[in-house]
Amino acid sequence: MKLILDNIEKNYEGKKVIKGASFTFEKGKIYGLLGRNGAGKTTLFNCISKDIEYDNGKVLLSDGEGNIEDIDYSKVGFVFSDPVLPEFLTGYEFLKFFIDINKDKIQDLKAIDEYFNIIKIDEEDRYRLIRGYSHGMKNKLQMLCYLITRPEVILLDEPLTSFDVVVALEIRNLLKEIKHNHIIIFSTHILQLATDLCDEIVVLNNGTLEGVDSSIIRSADFEEKIIEILKEEN
Repeated sequence: MKLILDNIEKNYEGKKVIKGASFTFEKGKIYGLLGRNGAGKTTLFNCISKDIEYDNGKVLLSDGEGNIEDIDYSKVGFVFSDPVLPEFLTGYEFLKFFIDINKDKIQDLKAIDEYFNIIKIDEEDRYRLIRGYSHGMKNKLQMLCYLITRPEVILLDEPLTSFDVVVALEIRNLLKEIKHNHIIIFSTHILQLATDLCDEIVVLNNGTLEGVDSSIIRSADFEEKIIEILKEEN
């Protein structure tokens, strides 16, 4: 399975943010999406998930058997950097509701408390209103939704930065375990996290996408090379 971005363009008030971005992402890999603040990483994710309409180009999904078609957006999971959750529900109520409406998509269904144990949310917090959760707790709950349904394409917009060390490590290990059946794209500005978690690095710079030679990802001069790329001007 492959996710194909073909010449994606997005303009905001006459300013071109994404300028013909093209890249092919393959199943079984975690891709790190690097870019400076304001480079358009979240905008690109919004285009892939169709949370916003892009101005030109195509987002395609190939099944690996020669069939290529416009992506079915129900196959995309987008973990926002700023969680969007129903704050009038308790964590337990929300997770029960989420599981109930997605039962047909869930394999190896676990008990609700087992899922909470994965992300280390204490029992008393499970019955508190989400509005009283910290940003990190909300982020963990949002991440959990896509670890439960496991859509084919998972977009992660800097979600691990608000996790404590233990939970961040556990989520990273879990992502590595499930990556073989998914296309995972991970937006981050932390180079060390990218090298630890990702199989390939893609840089969004000046509105276009550029793959980084995999041989330098874990080399001593990786950071220097990435900085050089990000400093380049059209």
